[in-house]
This record gives sequence, structure tokens and C-alpha cells, in this order.
Amino acid sequence: MKDVDDIKMTEQQLYEIWCEKARDDEAIVKELESIKDDSDAIYERFYKDLEFGTGGMRGEMGAGTNRMNIYTVAKIAQAMAEHINGVTSSGSAVICYDSRNNSTLFAKRTASVLAANGVKTYIFKELAPTPVLSYAVRYLKCNAGAMITASHNPAKYNGFKAYGSDGCQLGLEESRHIMDIIDTLDIFDSVKCGDFEQLMKDGMIEYVRSELFDSYYQCVLSCMVDKSALSDGGLSVIYTPLNGTGNKPVREALALAGIKDLRVVPEQEKPDGNFPTTPFPNPEFRESFECAIRLADERPADILLATDPDCDRVGAAVKEGGEYVLLNGDEMGIIMLDYILKNRPAGLKRPVCVKTIVTSRMTDKVAQEYGCEVIDVLTGFKFIGEQIALLESKGDADRYVLGFEESYGYLPGTYVRDKDAVAASLLLAEIAAVLKREGRTLAGYMDSLYKEYGYYTKLLINSYFEGSRGMAKMKAIMEDLRENPPAEIGGTKIVSVSDYLTGTCTSAGHTSELTLPKSDVLAYKLEDGADVIIRPSGTEPKIKVYIISVSSDRETSRKEAERLGAYMDTLLAKEH
Repeated sequence: MKDVDDIKMTEQQLYEIWCEKARDDEAIVKELESIKDDSDAIYERFYKDLEFGTGGMRGEMGAGTNRMNIYTVAKIAQAMAEHINGVTSSGSAVICYDSRNNSTLFAKRTASVLAANGVKTYIFKELAPTPVLSYAVRYLKCNAGAMITASHNPAKYNGFKAYGSDGCQLGLEESRHIMDIIDTLDIFDSVKCGDFEQLMKDGMIEYVRSELFDSYYQCVLSCMVDKSALSDGGLSVIYTPLNGTGNKPVREALALAGIKDLRVVPEQEKPDGNFPTTPFPNPEFRESFECAIRLADERPADILLATDPDCDRVGAAVKEGGEYVLLNGDEMGIIMLDYILKNRPAGLKRPVCVKTIVTSRMTDKVAQEYGCEVIDVLTGFKFIGEQIALLESKGDADRYVLGFEESYGYLPGTYVRDKDAVAASLLLAEIAAVLKREGRTLAGYMDSLYKEYGYYTKLLINSYFEGSRGMAKMKAIMEDLRENPPAEIGGTKIVSVSDYLTGTCTSAGHTSELTLPKSDVLAYKLEDGADVIIRPSGTEPKIKVYIISVSSDRETSRKEAERLGAYMDTLLAKEH
């Protein structure tokens, strides 16, 4: 434990300023009082500002400049307002929020700051998914949007996703402009904030009307390939919104498509920012499906669906060999792509699929079979949204068939610029219904694709690095890998290295330039055909390692992925 006198004065001074000025939130006042003699706690809360990056910010809730609270949120809103006012004298924005603790509070504070700065602001009457926010930005012709959410993070987190007029999360240039403005603002004295109710009366804040949802649902339904597939009542579905925003929209979309046998997991149905049944409300994890599986044990279902709290990601499980098997993010995307391409009307232009660089290369194999172009982009769905916009600008929007990332995000239409778990849930249910008539399941479908194209195993390693020391260690690991590049991984020779930060690819002693924007990502191709990709998360204190192995048989592929994974675990754990 450090003594108070050992703390850099900046942290102690910031703490004292907050004790004096942060009086709008009783919880913050109480927290500040509770840490007055805890120098480590003061340091962690004030040693830096919570970072605003491309698309927004995310962090633990609490008091301090390095936490999500009404003051850090209001500072971003002030910067966003000044950014909008620098572009137009009649700007507008739309605000949405999820079920997390303080999301409604943060959304109203954001709206109150924007409106007080002369930006006409629309806000949803109740929680709604991230894709609906993306849709609303374009539907309402707004200059910007904000989604208050921490997606699938644990309950102690919240976040602020920032969107541009195109419905995408902010790109690099806009984000930098807002960051530059943030640097000029005092968190207390520079923020202009009005009274929410008075701004409503003045017409500067307005609730989003229900007509927007009607229009959105029609777009979601248009993503179906066979619009009659779900209307025969033969498919049984169990769905969990994981106490988030998906409950109403996913149920509504499935009902409009004709689903009659739909059960919602009761203990995960209602909004609850504490997520009492699962510490990680993430459809990637089997733990998120445990309640749904127990409900299925009472009466089986053909498919189990789970969406994360802001309903932009979806996971699925089906019964295979007597137990419910979860599909991974790559598998669901590949199934959707094969199904769409196989049933795509003849005579249309050459189709396009957009995926991230960490998504399985099996996608390319499937796409090649149907003459489909695959565009690779960096991680972050805004890059997929940008490719949709480029296709639209060329008059080629009808070429787009699917965009997806391995982290359970999918978009089968061009009506939004972010991943949409409502549309993806509907498409997965449609495929499951078609397969049921054939006596097959999604798992069986995937196995047939593996037999045709090879067994690709994806292994994701998440190494967490909490606090200031953790951030320093993450940086040291990435620097060490660049300064001392490995020649092999787990005994298997590296044949090429792509460094997306320097924009170079080195193979057989030759260096070439990469065409994608610069990003802190290292990608290794191994002699046996496997891929190992390393990057720090942009939203959480962790390094993510993606391992993709391929073989003609499942067991060999699995063992290779596990062997490489064990090596990378050891590598990340050692001192750098």
C-alpha cells in the first residue's frame, strides 16, 4: 500500500477536486469518501482519463476520471456536441441505451448535454438494441448517435458507443477530432448541461416514435431467404435475452415471421443490469446457455438462441447426439453464408461477403464455391459498415449478402451499419426450420461443410491484465513480440508475419505492404497451415489470441489448435 504522500500530486489533486465538485451523484460522493485513505484506490481511479477511441469508450463504473460516470459521459457528450456544431448549425443526434446499471442515467445526461448545446436530440423511451440505434441514426437523418452499453462485459462495466451520420461507429478521423476536443475540456467547468424535463418541454429533446420500429422490423424480415420457412409452426425455439435489450425485438421479429412455439427463459427475460444468472452475459460462453438448456430439458427445442445485453451478438445451440451443442462464431457465419449463397436467386451480380481478418479462412473456401468475393477488414464492425457504404456508392448494394466477425456478430442486410442479432436470430431460426424438414440440424449442416472443405478449429485465448500494471504489461508484451520476433510457435515454423501496426508483411525474407489501415495486430502463418493472430482488445483489459488450425480430420485439427494454444498461454504468462 502506498502512502498518500507517495502518490503523484496530480492524482491526489484530482481526487480533491472531485470531492469538492462531484456532488450530482450520491453514489460517487459515497465512493470518494470511502477511498480517502486508500492511495492505491485513488491512483487507479485518477491516474488517467478513461480513453475515448474509435467508436467510443468503455470501462468500470465508479468515481474518477478513469471510470464510467455521469461526469465522464457528459464530457464526451460536450465534445460530441461541439463536433456536431462545428459541422452544422442545425445538428441532431439520437441516444439509445441498454439494461445495464446507470444506462438510463447516462443516456439522459448525454441527451441533456447535447440539447443544452443546441443539438436537437432524440432519445428512446425504453431500452433498445445497438442495431436499432444504428438504424435510427439514418432513419432520423441525424448527424450522430450514441449507444450506452458495455455489450457483453461483466456487470461492473458500462460504455458509450459513438456513431456518425452513416450509422457506423465513428471512424478514425472523427474520433480523433472528438478526442482533440475532449483534451480541451474541463470535466466540470466546460460542460453545458440543461434540465432533461425542461429541454423536453422546449422541444430540444424528443422521444423516438414507434414508427421507427415498424420500419426496422420490415428491414429485418427482408433479410429472410425463404419468407415462408417459419410460418408452418413446425420449429420450436427457446430464447434468452440474457436480461438485456433483445427480449421485445427478437420475439417480435420471430412472431412476425410466423414462429408459434417460442419460449423465453424466465429468469433471464426481464432487464437486469446485475445479470444474476451469469457473470459474463456473453453468448460465446456455454454458461450463458445453462438456463436455456434446463428449460429445454423440461421440453426439448429445435434451437436455443441467446443474445447479449445490447443485442448485437447472438449464439445458438442445437441438440446433437443427445446433448445441446453450441456452434461457434465462425460456424454460424459460415452456415449463414452457405445457406444464403446456395439459395440466392440466379442472375444477380457477383455476391460479396465481408469478414474480419481473424475470421476463419474456411469462409473463403465456401465463397469460392459460389463465385462470391470475400473482402477482409480489420476487427471492428464499422469496417464492415464502411464496405457496405462503398458498395452502395457504386450502385452495387445488391451484391452484399453477409458481413460477419468470429465474435458472434452478423449482418445479412444493408439497412444498418452494425451487427444485428435480431436479424441474425431470425436467419438462424429460418435455416433451422428448413433443416428440420430435411431431418437435419445446424450442427449436422456444419459437419457436412467440414467434410467438404476441411476441419477448421478456432481457439480463442483471452489473457486479462487488470489495472494500471496490467495495461503496462500488455504494452510490453506487444513491444517484445515486435522487437524479438519468434521464428516458431510451439515448435512449428512461422512462414510469414503480418504486422498491421507497421503495415508490413514479411515472408521468406521479403517485405510487402499491407493495404488495411494500421492497427495493433500481429498475424503469423505457420508452416502447417495454421494461423495465430494476436491483438490487444479495444474495449477490455485483455490480449486476444486467435488460433485457427486446419486438417482433413477433426481430431488432428483440434489437437493442433490445443497445442498452439498451450504454447501461447505460456508465452503471455511469462515476464516481458
